Amino acid sequence: MTHPLARPLALAACLALTPLTAGAQSGDLPPGLVSARLLPGWTDAQGNRILALDLQLAPGWKTYWRSPGDTGLPPQFDWQGAGNLDSVTLHWPAPQAIRSGEVLEMGYHDRLILPFTARATDPDQPVDIRAQIDLGLCENICVPAFLDLRAPPAGGATDPAIARALAAEPVRLDLHPACTVTPLADGLRVAMALPPGEATLAAIELTGQPQIWVSGAEIAQTPEGAQAVVEMVGPTAAPFDLDPAALRLTVIPADGARATEMTGCAPVG
Repeated sequence: MTHPLARPLALAACLALTPLTAGAQSGDLPPGLVSARLLPGWTDAQGNRILALDLQLAPGWKTYWRSPGDTGLPPQFDWQGAGNLDSVTLHWPAPQAIRSGEVLEMGYHDRLILPFTARATDPDQPVDIRAQIDLGLCENICVPAFLDLRAPPAGGATDPAIARALAAEPVRLDLHPACTVTPLADGLRVAMALPPGEATLAAIELTGQPQIWVSGAEIAQTPEGAQAVVEMVGPTAAPFDLDPAALRLTVIPADGARATEMTGCAPVG
């Protein structure tokens, strides 16, 4: 498992060597992107905007899911340029297994439509959406890229492309898999039981605590069955209290079925 400093240091080095910026208005897109835009979406009955980031990737290129593993570059969103915006919820479509060198990571190829709900500060006024996005784009190697995008005004009808992406989120299972938490010198090791069936990839996230670094998951075979195993390191580089209800497990099955997601676990031992 890669040390928690490795990804930030690698990203900083790439940014220093390859400054890639793009704005939809200029048409100056980074390598690997055919197009990048915000789909205008619609406004729901509560005054929220339902819209989406739409990335068309060049053949052979891919981008990463929210928790891509040790070597991926997770997307980062900055909404400070938006108007009348209270909060944003991203609705990630089920990730695919993508190859980065000799490593499989979670991400997307060809096209990513990433829906999100933008909640208005004042529901009686329109929401003006501007997003500054840092993301990784990969062919044989990965490079960081920057997008500065503004959404057109909301449309009056549901966008079928956004609706399909919303329906493609991971299948949420009402399960609380068995888990074990083991203290380490600089943090914790967490193992969660995988559901029946062979898994290609798995990820464990600690929701609501972005300051905690979480490694990519290794799939281990045990007498009790397959487990996803990660290490977690906090700012103090010491063991810390962990709420099992905050753990989220995502699994990509080997049979090509849609990814599944479970929140919370049942501690054992």
